[in-house]
Amino acid sequence: MEKLRTELRNFAAIREWQSVHTPKNLAMALSVETAELTEIFQWLSSEESRKVDAATRKHIAEEVGDVMIYLTMLADKFELDPLHCAKEKIKLNEIKYPAKSTV
Repeated sequence: MEKLRTELRNFAAIREWQSVHTPKNLAMALSVETAELTEIFQWLSSEESRKVDAATRKHIAEEVGDVMIYLTMLADKFELDPLHCAKEKIKLNEIKYPAKSTV
């Protein structure tokens, strides 16, 4: 995760994008990229969404990459590790949504 954050910081710095990479702008960009990912599945049935062709899979991978980039950059603005955040959220979800007993 740290290597990705460093690469993204360097990528933005070389292009002098730091001034536009505000938390607000990164959150908005993340939302747009998430919408682009969603758009791929918009008119597919549940079954079709499970079995996409190679070109669609490539498109999905590109959009997942965009989402990951913006999520990582946004988290970095607040010195958060997205992987740690996800693990902590899983713990909260386990409390909020306990598994049904099988006894």
